[in-house]
Amino acid sequence: MLDARAKTLLKTLIERYIAEGQPVGSRTLAKYSGLELSPATIRNVMADLEEMGFIASPHTSAGRVPTPRGYRLFVDTLLTVQPLDPQHISELKEALLPDVPQRVISHASQMISELTHFAGVVIAPRRQAPKIRQIEFLNLTETRILLIIVTTEGEVQNRILLTQRPYAQSELIEAANYLTQNYAGLDFMQIRQRLHHELQQLRSDMTELMNAAADAGAQAASEAAQQYVISGEKNLLDSEDLAANMARLRQLFDLFEQKTGLMQLLDLSSRAEGVHVFIGGESGIAPLDECSIVAAPYEVEGQVVGTIGVIGPTRMAYERVIPIVDITARLLSSALSPN
Repeated sequence: MLDARAKTLLKTLIERYIAEGQPVGSRTLAKYSGLELSPATIRNVMADLEEMGFIASPHTSAGRVPTPRGYRLFVDTLLTVQPLDPQHISELKEALLPDVPQRVISHASQMISELTHFAGVVIAPRRQAPKIRQIEFLNLTETRILLIIVTTEGEVQNRILLTQRPYAQSELIEAANYLTQNYAGLDFMQIRQRLHHELQQLRSDMTELMNAAADAGAQAASEAAQQYVISGEKNLLDSEDLAANMARLRQLFDLFEQKTGLMQLLDLSSRAEGVHVFIGGESGIAPLDECSIVAAPYEVEGQVVGTIGVIGPTRMAYERVIPIVDITARLLSSALSPN
């Protein structure tokens, strides 16, 4: 437990560090904390906070910097959230008017990135698995085949299949006709389940192709069912805290490409009420160890359908970012819900 004096000094230290990006010394704390304390008293309190793991002392400086534990206490109990500028609220409302859902989601991602100068991300509502209208195969090389999937909604998806042996074009036409005639109107999860039972009745030399098509189609359907839109990743290159470690920054961009781990993390936010903040290692994802994620769920007709958030360095202006995420989530819910 921290007393009021220690909390005030910790709050002041974190606010100054966020604003200036430099380790904070006792002289700065004396100037900005509003406390009538001697330098010796401030140093003693700082030593106690460091021993408890809330701040750390870089070996190159006499000042201190907050640790993830310090940021956690700051966000949970010491933070004074700033009201969002009315002009920014107006910009958000104009950008998030009711429209095609995918376009609204894209605008939300862009706006939240522009307002925070970090990366903005939105997990789109989960869609029902698309049903198949037609399947085609096209030879690319001897062992590479293009799978073309046409859904009942008219969407076209392509996947590359790698096979153990070459297939004649006549075999590909036969396989495509079989799948289209027998499984049109089903989604790929249903197709894969039925194929498992029915492949024994097919010629064994066609089994590999059928299985590969079913697996690739199911993966494509899964990716289409839950997607996320990310904007402003390049803003992270402007962050001194992140750009100083290019190897970690490359890992972070790889994470954005892979999507799975980040989507699982943001999915946790959809189960909580209001804004949720992950600081550093709390995410459990190594490339995010030097980052914070501020995220909030959004709803359609009262049901949580996705998450919107911001990814930036742990040294971010939480008092400003949190209300931006909160209000954007509310406006996105309103734009996607029928009047």
